[in-house]
Amino acid sequence: MKKIYVTKLEVADTAVATIDEPLELSVAQELKPGERMLVDSDQLEFIYILENEEGFFYVSFSEPIWESLKLMKEQSKRCIVQLNDQVEVELKNLFEELNYLLSNIDGNGNYGEELEDAVKRVFH
Repeated sequence: MKKIYVTKLEVADTAVATIDEPLELSVAQELKPGERMLVDSDQLEFIYILENEEGFFYVSFSEPIWESLKLMKEQSKRCIVQLNDQVEVELKNLFEELNYLLSNIDGNGNYGEELEDAVKRVFH
């Protein structure tokens, strides 16, 4: 598993996520949307899963990116992640997964008070 950090999310006709380090072309071309998300409550991150035959790549949306994530969600924009200057991947099923996580986090102490408070502050 490799973690990819989103450093910027620009919302226009499409939401475009920029990552911290571009991936090698051969790796980027093999990645497919996993169509599911996780939460890292310790790091305050929503994580979208990309996958290939070798394993998983976690696309991490940390708390500073959440305002843009909320705007993208409110405007129902599709989201792509720019893996390098030649390859982008659409994050399919992002809305459904994010909505599920947001509803599950609300009032659920299992995620930790810090995450729950941060989600309320940004998304509600």
